[in-house]
Amino acid sequence: MHPISIQIATDEAPSPKKAVLRRWATRVLKTQPKQGEMTIRIVDINEMTILNKTFRKKEGPTNVLSFPYIVPADVALFSPVLGDIVICAKVVEKEAKEQHIMWEAHWAHMVVHGIYHLLGYDHETDHDAICMEKQESDSMQSLGFNNPYINRENDIS
Repeated sequence: MHPISIQIATDEAPSPKKAVLRRWATRVLKTQPKQGEMTIRIVDINEMTILNKTFRKKEGPTNVLSFPYIVPADVALFSPVLGDIVICAKVVEKEAKEQHIMWEAHWAHMVVHGIYHLLGYDHETDHDAICMEKQESDSMQSLGFNNPYINRENDIS
């Protein structure tokens, strides 16, 4: 298993402990053939707004962004790198409240969702979304949470 770096760059809203974030990510990655180093960065509204505008050309913050590392052809790495996941604590907190989702379950889903983007999954087409959601659902259930795409009422704390 490769290192998982955790960066907490905000105190704007609570986030899970670093050890919890690392545990979730490690358990998901253990089931995957593709391995590598990754960073999970927890940010504030301002940083996420800038990243969303810069990289997705969308206004305002979002809950999670993934930045898969693409190795240039002329670069040899000592160990593989998956990339970075950036999660906005305030947006996750707000969504959990508004959608009546258990706070911890929503955080776990953001980590899981970000990891699957690093692994090459996306939800651009209906078929791709179904495949990604299946992977996410299986991972969430292995972490002890409900499927994040159905029965959200069951996750109410």
